[in-house]
Amino acid sequence: MDKLNVNGESVNELLQAQAHVWNHIFSFINSMSLQCAIDLDIPDIINKHGKPMPITELIAALPKLHPTKACNIYRLMRILLHSGFFAQQKLGDGAADEGGYVLTDASRLLLKDNPLSAEPLLKSMLDPILVQPWHFLGTWFQNDDRTPFVTAHGKMLWDYCGHDPRVNNSFNEGMASDARLVNSILIDKYKEGFEGLNSVVDVGGGRNTGQGRC
Repeated sequence: MDKLNVNGESVNELLQAQAHVWNHIFSFINSMSLQCAIDLDIPDIINKHGKPMPITELIAALPKLHPTKACNIYRLMRILLHSGFFAQQKLGDGAADEGGYVLTDASRLLLKDNPLSAEPLLKSMLDPILVQPWHFLGTWFQNDDRTPFVTAHGKMLWDYCGHDPRVNNSFNEGMASDARLVNSILIDKYKEGFEGLNSVVDVGGGRNTGQGRC
């Protein structure tokens, strides 16, 4: 196949180039699917189940799921399996047994009761208000606005947050959750790097969440 060519390029090279383009075009599906899983409480439901959870039991345990959408949960979970947010374990010895869903290290970091949960950061960064400026990136390069956020919303992020309590709270919660995780690692694992200091402060989304004793 490599010997065949279209406009001077081998078919194999063209297919690889197309796959590369497709990966970037559709990469948003991974983040949107992950947000969907959080909206449906899938990580917490599987965690509460306490053992590998078959697809039928997962569907039955989703309180927010409309009955007409049940057949699509399998497709959603296939994406999340591929992304590494869930894994499957065999339930029995049958060859046809597809197994039950279990958490991975990544999905455990999204559990609501995890003190280092990254769920608030995910919700904040994927909020439509914060995602919309990326659609204006090309326009921003052609004007004199300070940031793409200004191009999309007409004001700076901080000004917008000052007038929208929901976005402000979401952003602060997201930044604070990220600070908790980072500071836990820095302070607990690399304490020797802070010798001579009495305290370290990361404002953590305006809530002083990142403060820790050395």
